[in-house]
Amino acid sequence: MVNASISGDTSQQGLARLPALLKQHQPRWVLVELGGNDGLRGFPPQQTERTLRTIIKDIKAANAEPLLMQIHLPANYGRRYNEAFGAIYPALAKEFAIPLLPFFMEEVYLKPQWMQDDGIHPNRDAQPFIADWMAKRLAPLVNHDS
Repeated sequence: MVNASISGDTSQQGLARLPALLKQHQPRWVLVELGGNDGLRGFPPQQTERTLRTIIKDIKAANAEPLLMQIHLPANYGRRYNEAFGAIYPALAKEFAIPLLPFFMEEVYLKPQWMQDDGIHPNRDAQPFIADWMAKRLAPLVNHDS
């Protein structure tokens, strides 16, 4: 498993790095967990959706299987924006018939002691929970045909 995430990356930055990562690692599976920083910066949801669609197509073109993670934004971005943004992920999962994982941060937000002072990012204490959460949800998806 390779974690190629970079804190603060937008989906466009992830897309720019993707070809080299696919070539270097030649993965069988790729978990796409991008878009949160797009939303936090107020990017139009349609822009994020287009970028994520390209990412998914590029992963498939590299003979890897994409997995998509739902992303939610803080409530203060407004209902209309949050609904439009949140709808991106199930729509893409349906369009490409790929697994959609629930947003892992839902449970982390419930524990203030697991959050950094910004109230958005998990701290070091949350990492064991996140690792376990990911393992429990990813293992059945990636091991079903091994």
